[in-house]
Amino acid sequence: MRILLINQYYPPDASSTAYLVGELAEDLARHHDVVVVAGGIGLAPLRPVIHELIAHRERYGEVSILYGGRAPSELLYVDELERWRGRFDVDVDVTVDVADGDWHGRVGVVPRLIPQAVFDPERVVAMMCGPEVMMRFAAAALQDRGVGDDRIWLSLERSMTCATGHCGHCQLGPLFICKDGPVLRRDVVEPLMRVAEL
Repeated sequence: MRILLINQYYPPDASSTAYLVGELAEDLARHHDVVVVAGGIGLAPLRPVIHELIAHRERYGEVSILYGGRAPSELLYVDELERWRGRFDVDVDVTVDVADGDWHGRVGVVPRLIPQAVFDPERVVAMMCGPEVMMRFAAAALQDRGVGDDRIWLSLERSMTCATGHCGHCQLGPLFICKDGPVLRRDVVEPLMRVAEL
């Protein structure tokens, strides 16, 4: 397991979250296909990754952005989604759980977008953030497409209080999400996520 200590890994002037996440995306995904899977407000932490992918499009293979929300009114960054969707070198698919009368897009949950997403399962890196139940089903759909757990990265935003690993609110087995994550590979966290009440 690769645990990044931000202060040691990045130069001292790298203070912006966008820089940190963008650099991490480049480290993980350069020369690979990338699928970004976001649910609800999970698009916010993945937005810097998408900005990196678009700003340096030549560094990556196929790029798919899969996003869903409960309702059209709850979708984030709608104008940006439309700009991304207007590009010919990025595949963007958006869905909502419940549509209103003005919605003309897909209706359903985010994991149902994965079978049609454009990527090679042998060379893809998947990054996802959203409700844990969405990430479980999305990871299963990625596995059904042949993506290995070591290439699926999850952002686990469990209840963090102290951010130092002392209070235990974010503990997942031997891991403290605030210290060891929050971005972790699925092969590391999946066995722990199967344990009820952990």
